[in-house]
Amino acid sequence: MSDALEGSYRAAGNGRRLRTFRPMSLGPNGALLGLPTLLARARHLARNDPWMVSALNKSVSNGIATGIQAKAIWGSKAHKKQVTQLWRRWGKYADADGVLDWNGMQALAWREWKEAGEVFARLRYRRREDGLPVPLQVQLIESEQCPQHYNGVASNGNAIRQGIEFDLIGRRVAYWMYREHPGDQHLMVNGNELVRVPAEQVLHLYRPNRAGAIRGVPGSAPALLRMFNLDRLDDAVLERQNLANLFTAFITKKSNADGEDGEAIGDLISGEDDDGTAIGGLEPGTMQELPPDTDVKFSEPPGAGADYGDFLRGHLLAIAASQDVPYEVLTGDLRNISDRALRLILNEFRRVIEQDQWLFMIPMFCQRVRDAFFDQAVLAGLLKVPRYASLRDDVTETLWVPEGWPWSHPVQDVNSEVKAVRAGFKSRSAVVLGSGEDPEQVDREQKDDNERADKAGLTYDSDPRRTNASGARQGTKTGAESAADDEGINDDE
Repeated sequence: MSDALEGSYRAAGNGRRLRTFRPMSLGPNGALLGLPTLLARARHLARNDPWMVSALNKSVSNGIATGIQAKAIWGSKAHKKQVTQLWRRWGKYADADGVLDWNGMQALAWREWKEAGEVFARLRYRRREDGLPVPLQVQLIESEQCPQHYNGVASNGNAIRQGIEFDLIGRRVAYWMYREHPGDQHLMVNGNELVRVPAEQVLHLYRPNRAGAIRGVPGSAPALLRMFNLDRLDDAVLERQNLANLFTAFITKKSNADGEDGEAIGDLISGEDDDGTAIGGLEPGTMQELPPDTDVKFSEPPGAGADYGDFLRGHLLAIAASQDVPYEVLTGDLRNISDRALRLILNEFRRVIEQDQWLFMIPMFCQRVRDAFFDQAVLAGLLKVPRYASLRDDVTETLWVPEGWPWSHPVQDVNSEVKAVRAGFKSRSAVVLGSGEDPEQVDREQKDDNERADKAGLTYDSDPRRTNASGARQGTKTGAESAADDEGINDDE
């Protein structure tokens, strides 16, 4: 037994240094008992902590930017054009609250997800006479509206765990939600009433941190205490520096020959105490005259310290790590960062963003809305798709195109893309999609540009039909080629 203990993990020991390290063994959902408090603190910091606000803004601007675009795959060219036009028209009315368009809803859903760890959306099916392009709208619902503390057994025998109802084989069949947000108590009308919403009408966007986790956890959880304490410390240092700048000079006059005391300057007296003692207000740069034999001493608070910047940076690194946002992106501090190092940092950040886009945001939110859009469009007769029920998976298949990443080094990046296409390592469509554009739309725009230029009799050196890679007209030899001809290099043997 002793040999086995000696060969075990040192982290599993119970020696002096690990005596206080006795965590509980909790399941993926048992660990969420304090989730309401955790969520409230995350919301508070998202309102008040500048680093939390910056992390959320950077995450949204990189994860969504101006929106993840949808491109139809199935069907004829005419069908895909009809779908694109209908989707674009519907996007303007997608928000059930009438505030955002579809792209704006993506940004808000992403922000809610990153702030609270999860967000719900309800598919609101409308009547055809409501006048919408497609009788469907989407309502975003915050995490608190589906109570984490609601557990029990439904009247049909299904288990309710953390506000979610499961059938006997563990499938989600319904969500129990308040009619209104419990935090808006002054606006509530039957706000405490729980409503059972069928699962097919609810979208639940979250990132399971453990197998079997049924609710999301704020990503800032590991750094919440650090952010709270750092904010208090930073505020204390700022206040201390404000007080340290209140320098005031005091002039003490000696008694005169008759033994009479000097008098303080009257215009600096702001009032009198209960016993008649004059009270003077202090302002920076004040020179206050005092009565004889009166001395005042002020404390001399230390400065912020030469190492305060490094101390703050260390904690900001931990905060940035908890938010999956690089320190340089979070703070904008690019001191002592080379172009090569910055590119590596941004590539790693983009890898995290792409994972969130393709594993969570697109399949759990965007595609589910797209599926409901097709269902309602076909049911309302707006799209004609024979045998839609059997072809649904094919018809609803969508190519999602996130916003492209900006070039870090335009000349090098473009040249590398051109070489990859010429070598056959990439298709031109892949390059265009990588920039967040639609290849077919780009082709149409290029065709229109060429036709307009031809009609106007214009020739641009960017037009490969008219000029070669060096900018010379097609069929015209460059200077190097002419020189080679003069030397007989290009002559046939």
